Amino acid sequence: MVPDWNKLPENMQTKTIAPYYEYLNSKKVSLILKRIFDFIFALLLLIILSPIFLILSIAIKIDSPGPVFFRQIRVTQYGKNFRIFKFRTMVVDAEKKGTQITAEQDSRITKVGSFIRKIRLDEIPQLINVLLGTMTFVGTRPEVPKYVEQYTEEMLATLLLPAGVTSEASVHFKDEAKIIGNSDNIEKTYIEEVLPRKMEYNIQYLKKFNIWNDLRIIFFTVFNLLKKD
Repeated sequence: MVPDWNKLPENMQTKTIAPYYEYLNSKKVSLILKRIFDFIFALLLLIILSPIFLILSIAIKIDSPGPVFFRQIRVTQYGKNFRIFKFRTMVVDAEKKGTQITAEQDSRITKVGSFIRKIRLDEIPQLINVLLGTMTFVGTRPEVPKYVEQYTEEMLATLLLPAGVTSEASVHFKDEAKIIGNSDNIEKTYIEEVLPRKMEYNIQYLKKFNIWNDLRIIFFTVFNLLKKD
């Protein structure tokens, strides 16, 4: 599960990342259990949630022209690019009509998309990514390449694990769109203020990685999704 040190990307073979690498290398059993859990749980959820998949797919197609899924290049383990699966919640070619960050009340969001986003249903298709191994249930949320380029050396350590569907950072920043929505420069606010704060949580997760902490974060996520504001 953990490659030899000299097989890591050159920009990750640093003294800053070495302690994180050694720690994960000592957690081989937990990493194997993590992958087994990911595969089995993702497969079961895809089967159980297939009716919701069908209903949302039909609603998206009726609401606005375009594909059901939104596919975007993101960065996962060891800096590899992959295409993330999400239900499309915005108009076609939305990225050409604005930033890659979505603020609250974004005019590019469709009517069905607004509803889907409120209850986080747009993330469900990422179960396909988990099944394929490009993502895991718990880990640093995948960023687009342009934001990964802004990572500090220590932030790059989070790429020792696959990108995650959820994390403590994603729960604490579930209202991220509201935070950046009031900014005059959305991208600058995200890169200079939001991203560093999120990465603090992600780095702490890396320092104490174990399968039990993953389960805790999953329950923490579910609790916060069900909790009324």
